[in-house]
Amino acid sequence: MSSSSPSPLPERIELSGEGLVLRDWTEADLGAMPGLFDHPDIAYWTPIVSPFDEAAARARLVRARELRREGTTILLAITLDGGAPLGEIMLRRSPEGTEIGYAVGPAHRGQGLAARAVRVMAAYAFEEWGSEQVILEVEAENTASVAVAGKAGFTLLDVPAITGEEKGRPFVLQTWGLNRP
Repeated sequence: MSSSSPSPLPERIELSGEGLVLRDWTEADLGAMPGLFDHPDIAYWTPIVSPFDEAAARARLVRARELRREGTTILLAITLDGGAPLGEIMLRRSPEGTEIGYAVGPAHRGQGLAARAVRVMAAYAFEEWGSEQVILEVEAENTASVAVAGKAGFTLLDVPAITGEEKGRPFVLQTWGLNRP
């Protein structure tokens, strides 16, 4: 292992705050995951596979564990009390910086879950990873995610847009940032 490799990530993570418990995905969540992620909004705005069925859920659980072992990415279930998953929050070491991403199941939107989960995950990045800044990469047309960025205290950064293509659809991402308090 070279000295530039990221430090290992904990095998288990559970974060509490803002009335939420962010916890590892488990086999017990496989049945609930399609109800959260098999939705046109998720398919359109995120790289999450679509259609999202139980096989996709199992693949995502395996991939989440691989990314954790690689030391690059944390994927956690958003819950109120450690129980039923309502969505997902991601923290990733990327070339652009320490990035947060999220997806909230359609039945659980409008409760501030994403903004609260983003704030809890940002605090973890500042405290545990020593990050000076965390970022969100959001399409300007994704008004719900733009609102989350603002509610979570992020500001639009004056950096070039990120362009690409996902699932045959071009995208343009704006970068929002939150600096260490």
